[in-house]
Amino acid sequence: MNREYHRWHSPHLGRDMELLVFGHAGAKVLVFPTRDGRFHEYEDLRMTEALRHKLEAGQLQLYCVDSIDWESFYCHWAHPEGRIQRHQAFEEYLLNEVLPLMASKNGHPCTIAHGLSFGAFHAANIAFRHPHLFQKLCAFSGRYDPTLNVESFRDLLDGYRNEAIYYHSPAQYLPGLDGWRLEALRRMDIVLVIGREDPFLDNNRHISRILWEKGVWHALHEWDERAHSGYYWRRMAPLYV
Repeated sequence: MNREYHRWHSPHLGRDMELLVFGHAGAKVLVFPTRDGRFHEYEDLRMTEALRHKLEAGQLQLYCVDSIDWESFYCHWAHPEGRIQRHQAFEEYLLNEVLPLMASKNGHPCTIAHGLSFGAFHAANIAFRHPHLFQKLCAFSGRYDPTLNVESFRDLLDGYRNEAIYYHSPAQYLPGLDGWRLEALRRMDIVLVIGREDPFLDNNRHISRILWEKGVWHALHEWDERAHSGYYWRRMAPLYV
């Protein structure tokens, strides 16, 4: 299996960023790790092994990026406005540095956004905000509103609200989506997977209802138990990615 390590200084983030590439051809997959996860987490969880047959067959090529959640949503000592600004810089890094790298290395017409846990939020958010850039979304065990308080999971913006937070909270901005973005979203293959005991099950069902109301066909798969670990994600990946 082809494996490549890349590192460069990001002008959008002002620091070095790292990523791993797996596979040599096929649909390009932008892979987000879990909260605070590193670029090697997908490999550490043996997700690449779960997809080995597709990678070696040239069906998929994974681009596993680093997380900066500890500098943005989970930087609890910083003011919430600074947290969302740092997240916006992360999106600019993805759009202007990572996606061009993917395009330069692989001309396949399909680009997939994929993430685990809080990485599913990142995958869904960038795909919903820029649906013309992605042909598929595959999100496992995600939350789609960072302002929610659910069980032990807190509002990541501490009650602070502004326009930027609204437009990075899919459960909030999706109901108002229209025009070319909605048309592009209707052409996307969308797969959401969540455990029936996951605290964000209702949030996933809420997102699903919004999508159906907007005429966006998609699949919401509910697995038994919490289904929020590598054990489950390794079984999901060959089925849905």
